[in-house]
Amino acid sequence: QVQLEESGGGLVQPGGSLRLSCAASGSIASINSMGWYHQAPGKQRELVALITSSDSTIYADSVKGRFAISRDSAKNTVYLQMNSLKPEDTAVYYCNVLLKAVGTASYRAYWGQGTQVTVSS
Repeated sequence: QVQLEESGGGLVQPGGSLRLSCAASGSIASINSMGWYHQAPGKQRELVALITSSDSTIYADSVKGRFAISRDSAKNTVYLQMNSLKPEDTAVYYCNVLLKAVGTASYRAYWGQGTQVTVSS
């Protein structure tokens, strides 16, 4: 059994900062990529940032220069530091981890439960 636990969402004023965390736990054999997606009301879920097992990163154009993704492999945890937040960043943020569970032969994607980020004055 694998679980992802997210934390760090909330309400922040424009220009403020938040840090999201997502910890993977359970019967994990290996983790490949870890990432964050967001979904605003009425819109599709979109990639925000991704970090690979070799620490290469990918960012959506809308967050480049403002957000930073990082991981602590020893803790199976991925972080998203969000700075200079804008109202359009308001969404539910989901972590996504590509991992291989113990006793399985292939990698599959697991999703967190989502955490609400609201940017408003």
